[in-house]
Amino acid sequence: MATFVLIHGGGGSAWDWHLLVPELVGRGHDVVVPELPIEDRSAGFAEFRKTVVDAIGDRDDLVVVGHSYGAFTAPLIADKLPVRLIVLLTPMIPAPGEKPGDWWDNTGHRTAEGLSEEQQFHNGVPAEVVAEAAKHGREQVSAEWNEPWPLDAWPDVPTKVLIAHEDRFFPADFQHRVAADRLGVTPDVMDGCHAVALSHPKQLADRLTAYLPH
Repeated sequence: MATFVLIHGGGGSAWDWHLLVPELVGRGHDVVVPELPIEDRSAGFAEFRKTVVDAIGDRDDLVVVGHSYGAFTAPLIADKLPVRLIVLLTPMIPAPGEKPGDWWDNTGHRTAEGLSEEQQFHNGVPAEVVAEAAKHGREQVSAEWNEPWPLDAWPDVPTKVLIAHEDRFFPADFQHRVAADRLGVTPDVMDGCHAVALSHPKQLADRLTAYLPH
């Protein structure tokens, strides 16, 4: 049994994982779903890491999954606890010393023109889930946006990058380039949108558990 630590993205919450959690539990795994203190103007990377570490407690056999902006926090856990695997899901992959606010220009990201927020993030997500998602978004005002990412190098932990075919926010070609430039890896690709845990939770659980040695 592994412990999956699911770290939500920008403006998100633990709710973002609510369809994936029962899929992982049903496969015999433990799941930790922390709420990052994104509504606290004084909270930075240190507070983000502490929130996740405290939520993990004494659990072990950790697989840390960082979705989107959560990829800035996921590697910080491996700097504090023994982590078996890091999975970056449709991620913002950080570089040492990089401020999140600078990531967009540094990677050459370009927002798709003419698409609504729903079309960018939730294409393919059932309408009732999209409607519910609007109730769970949180304002991200925390301090880490302007803090340099604190690690000097990527942790010495096996790392997978998993992206989605239909992601309109971080298109596949962009994700391939950033993953190659920053980690020297080729992403794995699955069906789904940027919010793949909402569009394809069963398939995502299959992909995550397939990363575990048998």
